Amino acid sequence: MKDEKYTNTGRTATAELDHEVRHDANPDPITGAPGAHPVGTGVGAASGAVAGAALGGAVGGPVGAVVGAAVGGVAGGLAGKGVAEGVNPTVEDAYWRNNYSKRPYAANRSYDDLAPAYRYGWESRGRYADRKFNDAENDLQHGWEQAKGKSKLAWSDAKHAVKDSWNRVTDRTAHDNYWRENHSTRPYYKAGHTYDDDYAPAYRYGYDSANTYRGRTFDQAENDLQHGWEQTKGKSKLAWSDAKHATKDAWHRVESALPGDADHDGY
Repeated sequence: MKDEKYTNTGRTATAELDHEVRHDANPDPITGAPGAHPVGTGVGAASGAVAGAALGGAVGGPVGAVVGAAVGGVAGGLAGKGVAEGVNPTVEDAYWRNNYSKRPYAANRSYDDLAPAYRYGWESRGRYADRKFNDAENDLQHGWEQAKGKSKLAWSDAKHAVKDSWNRVTDRTAHDNYWRENHSTRPYYKAGHTYDDDYAPAYRYGYDSANTYRGRTFDQAENDLQHGWEQTKGKSKLAWSDAKHATKDAWHRVESALPGDADHDGY
């Protein structure tokens, strides 16, 4: 079952044991509280690679198309545990609360109307880690009646928000995979800083911000990004003067193929 109007689609390194423990605890990036990661529960059964996952337009239109082209090569490493590790409900809820109104299906709807669908999308992405959205849609439709709670949305309306949320998790997981493998080769990398604790928040910030500030260059948005970093960095030890390079790298990875991107000019 394919809806062309809303088609938005798509860790390979082995982490040390202590990193695995921190991942599974999934501390909230804002409060540091453990256990903010119910998505991982029961995901182990849905393991295995996503063979040939095709990443099309990601959330937010043309920016997403670039993400699909840029990260498609690492999508094969996507598996249940990796997908679940890429999801923090606090972060996802905050993202969609700030961005839902830009989506075409959000007209005349509040965030509260759509929140259950977004949550269902990010939770389901881990459960169906070995399947594409279109392959899982029948099961998702049947499960919506139990997942929707007090939502009044029929599946025909909810599925667009579910798919947006599902695809954001897909793209962000592949994005994380790429930077996990490549961050230590970047000129701004400093020994003593880890990917998970220090650099990942900056790369994720850049990924999200390229969409949030679409239409502006990185330099035009930098003052806003600098102010936002303190609220976004969580436990990262990077000051903005260091974090901005990783943020900018991620930003450009999303938008580098967009026409008119004159912003890709180094540091």
